[in-house]
Amino acid sequence: MGREKVTASLVFAISIATIGSFQFGYNTGVINAPELIIRDFLNYTLDERSDEPPSAILLTSLWSVSVAIFSVGGMIGSFSVGLFVNRFGRRNSMLIVNILAVAGGCLMGFCKLAKSVEMLILGRLIIGLFCGLCTGFVPMYIGEISPTALRGAFGTLNQLGIVIGILVAQIFGLEVIFGSEELWPVLLGFTIVPAVLQSAALPFCPESPRFLLINRKEEENAKQILQRLRGTQDVNQDIQEMKDESARMAQEKQVTVLELFRSPSYRQPLMIAIMLQLSQQLSGINAVFYYSTGIFKDAGVQEPIYATIGAGVVNTVFTVVSVFLVEKAGRRTLHMLGLGGMAACSLLMTISLLLKDQYNWMSFVCIVAILIFVAFFEIGPGPIPWFIVAELFSQGPRPAAVAVAGCSNWTSNFLVGLLFPSAISALGPYVFIIFTAFLVIFLIFTFFKVPETRGRTFEDITRAFEGQMQEMSRSGKDPVEMNSIQPEKETTTNV
Repeated sequence: MGREKVTASLVFAISIATIGSFQFGYNTGVINAPELIIRDFLNYTLDERSDEPPSAILLTSLWSVSVAIFSVGGMIGSFSVGLFVNRFGRRNSMLIVNILAVAGGCLMGFCKLAKSVEMLILGRLIIGLFCGLCTGFVPMYIGEISPTALRGAFGTLNQLGIVIGILVAQIFGLEVIFGSEELWPVLLGFTIVPAVLQSAALPFCPESPRFLLINRKEEENAKQILQRLRGTQDVNQDIQEMKDESARMAQEKQVTVLELFRSPSYRQPLMIAIMLQLSQQLSGINAVFYYSTGIFKDAGVQEPIYATIGAGVVNTVFTVVSVFLVEKAGRRTLHMLGLGGMAACSLLMTISLLLKDQYNWMSFVCIVAILIFVAFFEIGPGPIPWFIVAELFSQGPRPAAVAVAGCSNWTSNFLVGLLFPSAISALGPYVFIIFTAFLVIFLIFTFFKVPETRGRTFEDITRAFEGQMQEMSRSGKDPVEMNSIQPEKETTTNV
């Protein structure tokens, strides 16, 4: 491989694409700050409709639905990724689904004016559907337009968009900004603004050259886009790799989700993709963020909302650190480092929460453990599962694989949000022992099963999995571990 150049066209396209990641992060975090205000809205809206005031059970149920319906929409959206990207392309799919963001934002933004609980819930469902689609579109698009040597670094920008979205939602949710009784609909409806900005900018971004050449057979168009993205006229190596992949695709039928599960050649990469997504959600990170304000309050912090924002800042800073580390240390190494560090911090959180009543300084230990926990998450388990899925599969099965992996992520996210309150009331601080166990299991799995994809082309990785399957069928033995794959020689990057 030669010297890789970062062009303005490439940076612009990736930056605009990550607005979709920002939307996912923003709409994940936006509902937490105005919880009490929205509960009051549900109370007086239902009270006006009926002679009798609504019961506490009904109000709690409606609030839970308002929160959880976002994940339900996300599950449906993530599973529908293939329907869009194969028909409309990667860029055009991102453009089309912004209609959902505007529709969902309008429903949530005007629900108070219309005195409609239904508009709030429907808006959260539609915005969840939009975010579920974005979690598939954005990593796929970034992975397909990025140079091989920079695919990991640019793939991490997807996670950076998510954490910036969460941080902005936390800041905007402060009472002095949009977290007040008058302005909370603006807080929820703000999602329209990035949707409009992205819609205005996407027509100036290129379509994925891999999609154009492999799916549409538009070689000349793909070549021109690659020349613009790479900043050089010599893109023959990229074009040849895509042609080789296209030739292989022509020999096999279109891969559906069902075929993905049935085919032995896809079994191991699919298992890796699902397990990595589960390692992200079952690590306990969402439990920490969903209930961080309460955790900080239990730890003795006087203004827990600002401590939560502090955790969001740590989240963002260490995602930036990961951008620079992922192409040097590798995906597998960073993922294991993150899982191991989180497991240690999770144990420390349990101990400090148990002892904080006896020792005041344990509250400080708990806060430090949470912040380091967040830092380790963003070094590995945060960004890597999103983009490594696209690296493990060739062009044919990639949309179906991204859909399955995304649905796994959203489903586990939904289950953690649903079960964590019951678990914490039953187990108290010991609940983080469960997450510690999961982290150790995922660490062992990553060590034995996850390959290092740094510096490998999509074609190299696919051939390695196929070679492994052929070796297994010939010998009748267990497959050779994929983690023996080594990256190509280090490349130099020009910015």
